[in-house]
Amino acid sequence: MGDLRDIVDKKFTLPAPGKLNLCLNILGRRPDGYHELQTAFQIISIADSISFELADSIEVICDIDIEPHQNLVYRAAKSLFELSAGNIGAKLSLKKNLPVGAGLGGGSSDAATTLVGLNYLWQLGLNSAELRRIGAVLGADVPLFVFGHSAWAEGIGEKLSVLQLPDRYFLILIPGCSISSAEIFRHSDLTRDSSAITIARFLEYGSGNDCEAIARKLYPEVDEALLWLNKWGPAKMTGTGSCVFLAFESMKEAELVQKLVPAKWAAFVSEGLNDSPLLEAVDRLS
Repeated sequence: MGDLRDIVDKKFTLPAPGKLNLCLNILGRRPDGYHELQTAFQIISIADSISFELADSIEVICDIDIEPHQNLVYRAAKSLFELSAGNIGAKLSLKKNLPVGAGLGGGSSDAATTLVGLNYLWQLGLNSAELRRIGAVLGADVPLFVFGHSAWAEGIGEKLSVLQLPDRYFLILIPGCSISSAEIFRHSDLTRDSSAITIARFLEYGSGNDCEAIARKLYPEVDEALLWLNKWGPAKMTGTGSCVFLAFESMKEAELVQKLVPAKWAAFVSEGLNDSPLLEAVDRLS
């Protein structure tokens, strides 16, 4: 432990940014129950944060109540702890800014930041591909956040290609309901036979979200939020929900509409990013 304490700063904090799905096409269901899909991931500026420091065991502190077996930070830490032969521990403190069950990838991003942060803290020397493989076991979106760039994803979300997206700001509404991805993907009415498209076609024409119709049917709050936001432009739902969003070319435009959002909904404006602030923060540590 002495050697690591000499190498690693006593304590550091890393961001765990959110994401939006700009489209989500379900192409089919695999024999293992997972779905083949295509999606465009947009990294956004709003983020959770995790602080790291060396300890004798694994300890996770969170500012919201999450059971350890459901906490992806704890599960990610245990995965690397076992891989590193468990010679040293860590204390992790998670501060949540991203809503839970909202389609913004908060839990997956937290897991990715945990993997990246502990890889640095414990000086494991694992590369991005190795961390993504570990992350894929924890959740389909975890590899995206380890990858660290807005991306086009295929397979179950693990096949990633860098996307260079235009500068935009997003007004994001939180309808006030939490949606389980498993519930949406299990639904008998889910479209599972969309035709594959190319990245070039998406960039020119865009695409829809096959999960949106089911979410709107099961959760009237999502339907109501989309109907309201559609008054200002082509609004979309991210992932399996529940958050809905609308893109603007400037923060000023987004903030003007934000001021009109009914009080019953929480809303915020977030900048779209091509590169994750997580990787930039780790680079500054090195």
